[in-house]
Amino acid sequence: MKPLDIQHKLNRYRYHFIVTILVSSIVAFLSSSAPSLLTVLAYFWPLFASTAVLVVAIMAFGGVSQLATEDHGEKVGEGLMGYVVAARPEHTDEEPRRFG
Repeated sequence: MKPLDIQHKLNRYRYHFIVTILVSSIVAFLSSSAPSLLTVLAYFWPLFASTAVLVVAIMAFGGVSQLATEDHGEKVGEGLMGYVVAARPEHTDEEPRRFG
């Protein structure tokens, strides 16, 4: 290969090189100025702990409520559907009112 061919190929990809150098510089700057992972964990540990407690409580009460509905012989959501259907008005001959 002649040096002129190499220079021509480098010029062909010059924008790729510029973007790569720019992105690498930005990533290096952000990683050097960002706080460490331990600092972030130390700051957010109360949030992580409370979320874990909430998830455990949801799992515990979810299991208890499933057992309670099985004792009554109902399928899950059957009682709620009966309540919704009972609140629905019967068929009427009137057309629904249109506003506007």
